[in-house]
Amino acid sequence: MSLTNASPEAAASAAKTASFALATLPASARNEALDAIHAALSDAKDAILAANARDLDLARKAAADGSLSQALVSRLDLGKKGKWEDMLKGILDVRDLDDPIGQIQMRTKLDDDLIMERVSCPIGVLLIIFEARPEVIANIASLAIKSGNAAILKGGKESTESFVAISQVISSALEKSQVPNSAIQLVTTRDTIAQLLAQDRYIDLVIPRGSNELVRYIKESTKIPVLGHADGLCHIYLTDSADKDKAVTAIVDSKTSYPAACNAVETLLVQESALITIFPGVATGLAAKGVSLRCDSASKAAITSLSLEDVQDATPEDYDTEHLSLTLGVKTVPDIDAAITHINTHGSHHTDAILTSNAADAERFMNEVDSAGVYWNAATRLADGMRYGFGTEVGISTNKIHARGPVGLEGLTIYKYKIRGDYQATASYGDGESKRSWKHEKLDLQMKVTDL
Repeated sequence: MSLTNASPEAAASAAKTASFALATLPASARNEALDAIHAALSDAKDAILAANARDLDLARKAAADGSLSQALVSRLDLGKKGKWEDMLKGILDVRDLDDPIGQIQMRTKLDDDLIMERVSCPIGVLLIIFEARPEVIANIASLAIKSGNAAILKGGKESTESFVAISQVISSALEKSQVPNSAIQLVTTRDTIAQLLAQDRYIDLVIPRGSNELVRYIKESTKIPVLGHADGLCHIYLTDSADKDKAVTAIVDSKTSYPAACNAVETLLVQESALITIFPGVATGLAAKGVSLRCDSASKAAITSLSLEDVQDATPEDYDTEHLSLTLGVKTVPDIDAAITHINTHGSHHTDAILTSNAADAERFMNEVDSAGVYWNAATRLADGMRYGFGTEVGISTNKIHARGPVGLEGLTIYKYKIRGDYQATASYGDGESKRSWKHEKLDLQMKVTDL
C-alpha cells in the first residue's frame, strides 16, 4: 500500500498497471502478503488506536456542535468492543478462503478440438470511497489482494489520523511481499473524489462506504459501475404465530446491538392479531434497552397500560427514515399481504425478516420481498460478510447485477471465456451441405486441460 498525493489520473493509471501483475500472482504469494499485514497490524495496535483516539476526540467535538452525526462517531471508533479483533480476524479468514481466481465455472465442448471454458478472474481496479470506518482499509486491502484486484482508497477527513496510521503499517508489510506497492493506494490529496470518479478509463468498479448522501452523490457523478446501497431501511414483520420469547431476543438484537449499522431494523411491522399477545413483550424489551418507539395509533394503544418511557406518535416520515439510532418505527398491518407491500414500497431492498411459525408464510415472504437478504426467524443484523462466512466484506449491495447482499471475494471477481481450438472458423458451421453442427456438450469441470 502506498500513501499517494499523485494526481487522480496518475494514481488510477498506476493501479491499473499494478492490477495486471497482481492478477498473475499465485495464491501462495497473495496469502503471504495477508500474513504480513496481519502481523504488522497486530504489532502496531497501540499506535493505531492512539491515532484513532485523536480522530475520535475531534469527531466528538464536531458531533457536540452538530456538524457530525453520532452515528458517524460510532462508526469511527476502532477501539469499540470487538472491532479491532474482528478486523484482524477478518484478514486471516480471508486468507484461509479458497482462491477465487481461476475457478472453472463452465466447460463446454463446442466441437471436436474446440473447448470453451468460463473462468473466474479479478475485476481489475476498485475505487473505495468511505467515511469514518478506519477498519475498511484493512478489510478492503485483504479482499483486494486475495481476489487479485488493485484498490484505490479515499477516506473522509474525520478518520485521517486513523487511516494514515493503518496505511503506513500495511505499506511497510507489503514492501516485503510480492504484491506491487501501487496495487493498494490510499489517496491523501483533498477534494479529489470528483476527479477519481472521472477515471473510467482505469477504474472498473466504485464501492462507496458511508452515508446515503455520499452514495447518491457517487451514483450520480460517475460513468463507472457503482456497487453499494444508499439506505439500510430494514424491516421485521412480527406475526401472531411467532415465538413470544424468541421474538423479543431477535428484535432487540436487530435494533440495539449496533443501532448505527446499515443492517439494524428501522421499522417493526406488527400483525394486528399480535398486538395484544406478542407485541407488549417486544415493546418492553426494546424500552429496557432505551429504544424510542414511534407507534401508529393501534400499536400505541396496545402498550399504553405498560407506561413505557418513550413512546411517541409516528409520522409518515418515520416509516421512510433510516434512523441509525435507538429509534424504531412501529406500524400495524392486517396480514402478510400488507406487510410485503409496505416493505417493497418503503424499504431499501437491504435486509428484511419475518418472525412466524408458519412455514408457508415464511417462504412466501422470502420469495416476494424484493431485498438482498430475506430472513425467517432471524435478526437482520446477520447481514454481514463475516457472519456469512465470507471472511469480511467490502460492503452490502442492493444491486441486481453482478453482486447482491454482503460482498466478499466472489463479489470482487468476474469471469472471462477461454476457447481452445484447432484453427476453427465460423464459416465451417451451419445448416447447409458440408457444414458442421455445434455439439455443445457439457464437460466435467474437474478434468485437466490435457485430458480434454
